[in-house]
Amino acid sequence: MLVIYGGLFFALFVKIVHIQATGVVNGQVLEARAAALYEKEAVLTAERGKILDRGGSVIAEDTLSYRLIAVVSPIATTNPEKPRHVVDPEKTAEILAKYIEMDEANIYKNLTKKITDSKTGELKQPYQVEFGTAGRSISHEIKTAIEAENLPGILFTSDSKRYYPNGPFASHLIGFALKEKQDDGETYKTVGKMGLELFYNKELTGVDGSMQYKSDAFHYLLPNSEQMIKPAQNGSDIYLTIDKTIQNFLEESMTSVFNEYDPKSMVAIIADPKTGEILAMSQRPTFNPENRIGLEDWLNTATQKILEPGSTMKVFTLATAIETGNWHPGATFQSGSYTLLDRTIRDHNYVGWGPITFLEGIQRSSNTAMAYLLEDIGNDTFIEYLDKFGFGKPTGIDLPGEVNGKILTDYPIDYVTTSYGQGSTVTPIQLVQAMTAIANDGQMMQPYLIKKIVDSNGEVVQKHEPKVKGNPVSSSTAEQVREILASTVTSEKGTAQKFAIEGYEVAGKTGTAYIADSDGSGKYLTGQNNYLYSFLGMAPADDPQLIMYVAVKQPQLEAGEFGSDPVSKVFTSVMENSLKYLNIDPENVAEVDTYKIENYVSKNAADVEQNLLSAGFKPVIIGEGGKIVEQYPSEGLQLTKGSLVYLKTEGSITVPDFTNWSLRNLLIYKNMSGLEIEISGEGYVESQSVSKGAIITDSSPIVVNLKTPEQIYLSPKDNETLEEEDLPQD
Repeated sequence: MLVIYGGLFFALFVKIVHIQATGVVNGQVLEARAAALYEKEAVLTAERGKILDRGGSVIAEDTLSYRLIAVVSPIATTNPEKPRHVVDPEKTAEILAKYIEMDEANIYKNLTKKITDSKTGELKQPYQVEFGTAGRSISHEIKTAIEAENLPGILFTSDSKRYYPNGPFASHLIGFALKEKQDDGETYKTVGKMGLELFYNKELTGVDGSMQYKSDAFHYLLPNSEQMIKPAQNGSDIYLTIDKTIQNFLEESMTSVFNEYDPKSMVAIIADPKTGEILAMSQRPTFNPENRIGLEDWLNTATQKILEPGSTMKVFTLATAIETGNWHPGATFQSGSYTLLDRTIRDHNYVGWGPITFLEGIQRSSNTAMAYLLEDIGNDTFIEYLDKFGFGKPTGIDLPGEVNGKILTDYPIDYVTTSYGQGSTVTPIQLVQAMTAIANDGQMMQPYLIKKIVDSNGEVVQKHEPKVKGNPVSSSTAEQVREILASTVTSEKGTAQKFAIEGYEVAGKTGTAYIADSDGSGKYLTGQNNYLYSFLGMAPADDPQLIMYVAVKQPQLEAGEFGSDPVSKVFTSVMENSLKYLNIDPENVAEVDTYKIENYVSKNAADVEQNLLSAGFKPVIIGEGGKIVEQYPSEGLQLTKGSLVYLKTEGSITVPDFTNWSLRNLLIYKNMSGLEIEISGEGYVESQSVSKGAIITDSSPIVVNLKTPEQIYLSPKDNETLEEEDLPQD
């Protein structure tokens, strides 16, 4: 016995010494096994960078959301009346289908599915299930509603989602980003799919960090264990040249006209001619990047689509004639038609106006006037100047996929039709760039949208500055062109009379362009509703501060309406509001009942509120009252009576009654208050989730629903009839 047990202990001793010396058992390194058991690593998720307007207002950011989980495997509980797993899959599926974008049948299938046990090979019920994209990015409102249903086994975990607080807002420019499953099959990451979100995905995407630590079998942190933390590096923030207020002016007006005239498409751009900064850009149809509802076309019309510009091209034919000494405004020509070899072109009224001056020809938008000017200019010189104005090549704007357009020179008639904007193609952004030369005394500015990119440490890693692209014409030529274009608005013979704005002199050119038939026949569509109507204008004419291009394709016009009607409704409202917002004083304005806003900062809110009420305004107090720390509008702006004036003070915020507030007023309040306000719909506020007078004490979002006047006042039956009548007919 002594020999036997002595031998066993000796063998054990040798084994222990061997293990101690080599650290290996059965070919496995013990240190690695221990590390696998006790050393853990957690991912520190990086935040995606924000997209902001020129003033720092958020356009896109990551925000808190929730992920839906269903525990389907039975869990032991001390209270049988409160089960911790799904006990009735059929009822659970029926209720969840009301709240998430998955039908009842698929939810039930998910709740009752079986998986194969990796050890036994038998089918078994998983511990928990998720619901893919339908169960991710759940809003606080939906989460609260589901929790109120008291469904056993239904849980939520915190998540993040890409949040677009403004709804449809330069959507084809901003694009959208979605959560995508990574290669490991478990983790998700937000990835840009369109627009700036896609083009600047690398800059916006952060680098995840990690935390390594040691824990026991129950996942408790071991005493005295070291934690190795590699901080996450958040993505860079991108500041745009877009002005949120001007963009909102444009969005509201575009939506109104789109709903009224039901065109095939619309596009509009607003730029600062002094710098080339794009202040607003929009198109219709549009979509909500939150849910992609309405997304039909993935292309940005302003930069990725070509069009025949129509008479807006006459601006640059005129500028070329003046610059080359071939402009004689008092000389006359025979309007109506012009024949070159075997081709005849006509004025838009087919018969013309008899012998008229070239100045009147511009005012009446005569095609034959351009043909006669081209004779004096010469074809080669004309093409040379179009090249100087940037047509036929990219502008270099900081956006993806910009197309060139094409200036046709194949046949002699091509030069003539190009002079009045048919045949050759351009992009809207090329027209805006070329117009900066006219507005900016001959200096053509490159358009750009990215103001700066700031990394997570606050350092500016990329900054864009105004860039002069060229000087196609002289300062005197540009000034003369502006004067002539202003006469198209003020003259009784002018085609742009509807674009006049009280108090501001507008200079610009209307356009009515034929649309090529999509059947490939090379023919143009016919009929009043089959044109591209547009306007390329600026204001004030003597020293333009804004350039605006608006185009409406195939609006459904009633008898007696003209193509300039929908275009002018967008231009005049947006241009006037924008000029006033920028504090550009109007000239020769008739006396109206206005009040000049003073500087209220540091004054007592109660006193200022009383003064504003007496003056006929509607003050909105943000905070508990006391000393005012911020105001909107700013000092010096003239407001008409009945306008809202926002006064921000310190302290907790009491929710006002938002009923009948416009989207613009709601966005101003949201920006100043800093509250989490989820905006749904368009038009005017119809309801709000938090009652008037409630004091906000946490970060729970306030859901505000907007409706258009038609949605508010028409019955469902009327709405159905309207929608059927408004559908475009093939």
